[in-house]
Amino acid sequence: MKKGWVTVLSVMMVASLAAGCSSNSAKESPANDGKAGSGSSGKKTELTFWGDWGGEGQKQFETMVDAFNKSQDKIHVKYVLQQDMITKFLTAATNGGAPDVLFWDRWRTSLYAPKNVLHPVDEYLTRDGISKDDFYSESLTELSYNDKLYGLPLTVDARALFYNKKLLDEAGLQPPATWDELEQAAAKLTKWNGDKLEVAGFSMGDLGLFNMYLQQAGGQMLTEDGKTNFNNEQGKQVLEFWDRLMNKDKVYKVGFELGLGEGQDAFVTGKVAMLYSGPWMLSTYNKYGKDLEYGIVPPPAGPNGDKGSVMGGFGLVIPEGSKHHDEAWEFIKWWTANKDNALMWAKTSLNLPGFKPSMEDPFFQDDPQWKPFLDTLEFAKIRPTHPGYSVMETDALAPNLQLNQQNKQSIEDTLKKAQEQGDKMLKDNAVVK
Repeated sequence: MKKGWVTVLSVMMVASLAAGCSSNSAKESPANDGKAGSGSSGKKTELTFWGDWGGEGQKQFETMVDAFNKSQDKIHVKYVLQQDMITKFLTAATNGGAPDVLFWDRWRTSLYAPKNVLHPVDEYLTRDGISKDDFYSESLTELSYNDKLYGLPLTVDARALFYNKKLLDEAGLQPPATWDELEQAAAKLTKWNGDKLEVAGFSMGDLGLFNMYLQQAGGQMLTEDGKTNFNNEQGKQVLEFWDRLMNKDKVYKVGFELGLGEGQDAFVTGKVAMLYSGPWMLSTYNKYGKDLEYGIVPPPAGPNGDKGSVMGGFGLVIPEGSKHHDEAWEFIKWWTANKDNALMWAKTSLNLPGFKPSMEDPFFQDDPQWKPFLDTLEFAKIRPTHPGYSVMETDALAPNLQLNQQNKQSIEDTLKKAQEQGDKMLKDNAVVK
């Protein structure tokens, strides 16, 4: 999930491919409407798979596509890289040129399912005996609209706390497990030289993580009836915590990482001691941070012990305009609902797969870098699925949080204005047009 104002970009690398394609953990069942397979003619059904990952990501997709094509003789899939994919997809959905499978940022589901451009998959799950319990319920919720499921999770991710082991050891600190410990550690790790910040104890450059902090304070972003829910004591606790870190403890300076220059990663170079990030950064830190010794722990709990993180990730969906729904499902099922194939995908892409049984493998369980994310995923929450949420977050909440962080607006005014503006945007965008 790379949305909104997230400041860290993922660099992905290819790992060695797990050998072979093995038996499905879910019950295999042939398509039942006469369209699946090669039919009496013996010709393979050709499927088009659209995605917007190029470079290493494209190689990873093509690795999986090739493995699927070799695993059976009835369906042949071709990956097609599409820039500006969503715009092209909406155009194709109306002119008969829709792909058969689409790589899908899951948060988009509530925006596009109402347009009837996605094909529900509930009947396929029932028919093939695939249990929803094998997936994180939050990820399935993100792929659902009006009680219909529109795909299966391909990846899951969540934010956890990365820390520089050397810096913490030198300061005699343990990784923080609470807000109080995080504040104390960040203050001790921060280094100033006059008015110049040399080492930030904790990165606060991503205001988009307000949602996560609000969970840790015991709150949630929206009410059940679709209104903002942060102009309250929980929202105040978050901004007071930020204020202490920024203005009392001075653990961070606005724009600090940007001021280091292009291509300079503050965590890799030891300029930031702790930060929230996701599993997409593991390969980057392992590859480029040769002298970086780092650890990862779940996000510290809030003042009353509440935990919080934001779950994101991608899925595979079937466009309604595809002429091969059943065959598209066979491809998606093979990739996302099969323990061995999902694990192959994980080892190929270094992503956490959406299929939970795959994470029982020693590849994840015995690796100290993966374990904190597995623990965090047990309580991480997706962004609200309200159609107007992303607009509210970007155009109402973010600008007000920025003013507050720049000391140009009080905590009270920040929460009040974000609420007033946000409620209007949620109301205006409640129905997808």
